[in-house]
Amino acid sequence: MASKTSAAVKGAAGGRNLGRRIGDYWQLYALLLIPVALTLIYKYIPMYGIQIAFRDYKASSGIVGSRWVGLDWFRRFFSAPTCGRMIRNTVLLSFYSLLWGFPIPILLSLCINQLRFQKYKRAVQTVLYAPHFISTMVVCGMIRIFLSPSGGLINLLLGTKTDFLTISGAFRTIYIASGIWQDAGWGCIIYLATLANVDTSLYEAAKVDGASVFQRIRHIDIPALLPMAILNLIMSAGSLMNVGFEKVWLLQTDLNKATSDVIAVYVYQQGIENAKYSYSTAVGLFNTVVNLILLFVVNRIASKTSDVDFV
Repeated sequence: MASKTSAAVKGAAGGRNLGRRIGDYWQLYALLLIPVALTLIYKYIPMYGIQIAFRDYKASSGIVGSRWVGLDWFRRFFSAPTCGRMIRNTVLLSFYSLLWGFPIPILLSLCINQLRFQKYKRAVQTVLYAPHFISTMVVCGMIRIFLSPSGGLINLLLGTKTDFLTISGAFRTIYIASGIWQDAGWGCIIYLATLANVDTSLYEAAKVDGASVFQRIRHIDIPALLPMAILNLIMSAGSLMNVGFEKVWLLQTDLNKATSDVIAVYVYQQGIENAKYSYSTAVGLFNTVVNLILLFVVNRIASKTSDVDFV
């Protein structure tokens, strides 16, 4: 009885403290209402339309008025001849992008952090950040020009006249390499910000103890980057099934579909080009559920191995 009374008193005190904090900082809480409202309006309310994945949606009947078909659209997707190929291509393209693209921003940040000449450091950062601001369409246009069999830079260097975009085996390399070039510099910003907060006395003490540059990186920089790296890994793994539609679509040809046929492009074709809204929603929902499962699995693994838990 006494324990229940004590818990009730603590709960009432906590409620009063919360009310007092809200009263003291009501301006901040009022500002918080804006992003919360926008998130609800543009993220959660549209989820009402997810149910068309389980209906035979007709615009004339509306969402609720359309016939309920249950899991028929999911069965249709899993029985499609290209289903296995699309899932495999999506997973491999994302996995290889993560495998090669994830460590490079970390390595760049560690190298840039060692630069002491500030003008040179800023110049290097500018050169690395700039590609991020080039639109996907422009990047794909550049790729097509560089890989052109008639006068393309790559063919001129190799002395060949090969149309690399027609080779299925080359598509993943082209996609991943161009993605690293465009985003690696921008991705290292958050790591550089983390390194900027490292106590400089640690470096000074390491120098006094005779630690080399690589020893300082190993014992000071890398441990400082570890929590942020794990967070980025979790977020990246949570979108393992999300391959960007635009870039694949712009680089895809009839001859490289064996490796470029991914779920995102299929959803666009079925939903926008063929107006099969229920079917495309079902495929997209499957994709999202898989990503959500991966997000929690990777987070659980990361929390057990590094004592860092974000979700």
